[in-house]
Amino acid sequence: MNRSPLPGPYPTRRTLLRTAVTAGVAAPLLSACVTGGGDDADPAAGNTGAKSADNPLGVKTGAPLEVVIFKGGYGDEYAKRAEAVYAQKYAAKVDHQGIQKIGEALQPRFVANTPPDVVDNTGASRLDIATLVSAKQVGDLGQLLDAPALDQPGKTVRDTLLPGVVDDGTFDKVPLTLNLTYTVWGLWYSKPLFAAKGWAFPKTWDEMLALCASIKAAGIAPWTYQGKYPEYINDPLLSMAAKTGGPALIQAVDNLEPNAWKAPGLIGAAEAFAELAGKGYIMSGSEALSHTEAQAAWSQGKAAIIPCGSWLESEQQGVTRPNFDMVMAPVPSRTAADALKQTAVQAASSESFLVPAKAKNPAGGMEYLRILFSKQSAKAFAESAGTLPSVAGATEGLTLSSGLGSVRDAVAAAGRQTFTYRFRTWYAPLAKAVDDATGELVNRRVTAAQWSDRIQKAADALAGDTSVTKYTR
Repeated sequence: MNRSPLPGPYPTRRTLLRTAVTAGVAAPLLSACVTGGGDDADPAAGNTGAKSADNPLGVKTGAPLEVVIFKGGYGDEYAKRAEAVYAQKYAAKVDHQGIQKIGEALQPRFVANTPPDVVDNTGASRLDIATLVSAKQVGDLGQLLDAPALDQPGKTVRDTLLPGVVDDGTFDKVPLTLNLTYTVWGLWYSKPLFAAKGWAFPKTWDEMLALCASIKAAGIAPWTYQGKYPEYINDPLLSMAAKTGGPALIQAVDNLEPNAWKAPGLIGAAEAFAELAGKGYIMSGSEALSHTEAQAAWSQGKAAIIPCGSWLESEQQGVTRPNFDMVMAPVPSRTAADALKQTAVQAASSESFLVPAKAKNPAGGMEYLRILFSKQSAKAFAESAGTLPSVAGATEGLTLSSGLGSVRDAVAAAGRQTFTYRFRTWYAPLAKAVDDATGELVNRRVTAAQWSDRIQKAADALAGDTSVTKYTR
C-alpha cells in the first residue's frame, strides 16, 4: 500500500487505520514490564513555565524537547516543520528521531520510565496502546484539546478537529491520543468511465442493482473486492446497516447487546449483499485476489466498482492509468426510512500521537502537538502526503486530486453524520468472525440468516467470557 505507514499487508494496515489502538509486537513484554505511571518522582518537575495567552500550556523557554516520529509512507518532513516552529518560539533544542520500529525502540524506555516527550505511535511495530493506557503511561491531552488553536482565533484545538477524532483517542472518557489523518470508507469508481457510459452513481440500493445490470450488460463486472481480506467488503455492508439502524444499531453491536446482529438493519444489509452476489454482480474469482490484485483489476477496467478506504488513490499511484480519475462515493441507502442520510460515511482517524505520562517536558509535548495540528501545518501535510488530515478545512484552497477531492467532498456532505464501529478495536475475535462470515456470504456459501446466526454466536460467546475486558460506548 503506497504511503502506508506500515510495511505489512493489508489486514495490519487496515486494522491500524480503523483503530489506532491494536496491540503491537511489543505487547507481551510491555505487559510484563511496564509499571504504573505514578510510582516515581515527577520527571517534569522544573520543566514548566508560566501560562499566558501566547503560551497557554506553560512551556518553559529553553527546555529541550524530544520527538519520535514513525517514518513511514508520510515521511517525517511534516514533523520537522512543526519542530522548527517550536524551536524558534521557545528557543529550545528539539531532538528528532524518524524511525520505523517504534515499539522496539521505545519499549525499554517506557519500562525504564524515560520516554520521549512526543511519540507518533504508528506502524506495525508500534507500542501496545492498551497496555500503556492500563499502566497509566500515557498523558491526558485534555489541556491541549481545550487550549486555543494556534492559528484559528476563537477556537480551541478540540473545535478544529473533524467529527470523531477526539473520540477515537479517548479511553474511559480521557483523551490520551490524537490522530493526525482521517480515513473515509466508501465505493470507488472511474468518473470518466461512468461519464462515457452514461452511468450515474446510485444513491439507493435499488438503483445500484439496476446499474449493475447495465454494467454487466456492457461486458464489465459491476463489482470486485479484495477477496483474501473480506473486511474490505464488510465496510459497505456494515455502512449500509449503520445507515438503516443509525447510532442505536452501532452501539448495540459494539456493546455486545443480545441479538444485536439480528437487527433488521444488519440482516437487511446482508440480504442486499447476498443478492449482489447471487445476481452475479461480483467479478468471478474475486475471492482469491489480494488487495493489490483486486485493485489492479479494477483500475484496468475489469470491474466498475470496488470498496476501499481513502488511501486507495495513493496506493494505486504508478498502477492506475492516466486520466482514470477515481472518485469515492458513499454507500447507497437501502431503505427510504434509513436513520442516517445517504451521504453519511464511515470514517475514523489514525496516525496516533501521544505524550507519555513520564515525559520530561509534557507541556512542550502538548505544545508541539498544538503546532502540528494547526491549520497551516495540517494543510502542508495534506499537500505532501496526499491524504486528508484530521483538522477541519485543512484542504481549503488546495488543488486536490480527483480521489482526495471526492473524499473531502464526502466528509463535507456527511457533516456530523460520520460513524464508525469500535468492536474491531475492542474484540479481535469478533472482528475475525464477521470477516469470515461475510466472506462466506458474498461467495454464496451461507444465507443472510446464517451469516447473522454465526456472528451472533461469536458475539454471545465473547459477552459471556469473563476473562475478556468489556467496553461500552
